[in-house]
Amino acid sequence: MGPVALYVHWPFCVSKCPYCDFNSHVRERVDAALWETALLADMEHEAALLPDRKLSSIFFGGGTPSLMPPELVATLIENAERHWGFEDGIEITLEANPSSVEAARFADLAKAGVNRVSLGLQALDNQTLEFLGRAHDVKEGLAALATAMLTFRRVSFDLIYARPGQSVGDWRTELEQALSFGTDHLSLYQLTIEPGTRFETLVRKGDLIPADDDHCADLFELTQEITTAAGLPAYEISNHAKPGQESRHNLTYWRYEDYAGIGPGAHGRRLKTATERHKKPENFLSAVDRNGSGLKMEQPLDPQTRAIEALMMGLRLTEGVDLGLLQHKTGLTKEQMIDEQSVKRLAALELVAERDDHLVVRPKGMPLLDGILPEIIVSN
Repeated sequence: MGPVALYVHWPFCVSKCPYCDFNSHVRERVDAALWETALLADMEHEAALLPDRKLSSIFFGGGTPSLMPPELVATLIENAERHWGFEDGIEITLEANPSSVEAARFADLAKAGVNRVSLGLQALDNQTLEFLGRAHDVKEGLAALATAMLTFRRVSFDLIYARPGQSVGDWRTELEQALSFGTDHLSLYQLTIEPGTRFETLVRKGDLIPADDDHCADLFELTQEITTAAGLPAYEISNHAKPGQESRHNLTYWRYEDYAGIGPGAHGRRLKTATERHKKPENFLSAVDRNGSGLKMEQPLDPQTRAIEALMMGLRLTEGVDLGLLQHKTGLTKEQMIDEQSVKRLAALELVAERDDHLVVRPKGMPLLDGILPEIIVSN
């Protein structure tokens, strides 16, 4: 059995955010001792079910994990090492908002053991940040980025493009500026209109006109061109890195390997089983008191479901999916997993390619990924 990853979900926010579904979990104060006890118990439960495995990565995500007490972060890292042991060069990432308050804690978080930070910059102009509902402005965001780059060995940040009124030239200028900062990783997402969000309401009222498909395709193509030329090619549809600097933790998800998820709302995949923790903090704590873990659900996954999930995740990667390996993992035949006729048809259009049982979505097909996946994955 190979290494595993650990995801730690910290649910609390200090301010409301249009991208966060934990707005009801805004807290000014948190009982750190109480949460340390609960998270350590939740971790111990998962470690007992995944013995004799080493950790390749730890990821602190969720609400505002950069406002976790550094002492708690250090304790969780120490206990994770005690339970599993670390692979050489373990990646320990923490998500952070680019605010001055959070940047002031970076040094303490680095001392706690965090060696990689992912900053939610999202845009490099103030008008867009206001539209996105972000609390920081460009000056504060760039100051936090500078602090992060002085503090952590590895730094990533994200930007959102295909925003209302954003031209190809606008995005070129912003992306080139982003690349000039010299980080080894960038996450570049197209703005999507998700159901139930403020953006969906604006679209419905006619106050927001999303970018059309052709314009999005132009922006995507430009993104690939510029990042590749800068030495940060895409390794996943929305993620770009210098060779060797890909997010080890996220690759665990996309390669459909085991990861333990702890903390309120955390999901996991271990030993052919899907796990989910109670989302509401109070329910999570009650579950830990009753059962020794915050588990809400453990669902065994049948081979077909595992194949579908692995293909849905793996085909996001430029490396694609090793169908022979997936056959070995699931016991399914290739014909039970992919529609060969659809693959051949899409291959003729240069959208996908299959070589020696290795299936990839080609660069031309990546902007059409959402339409391609249902065509080639056998779902029954």
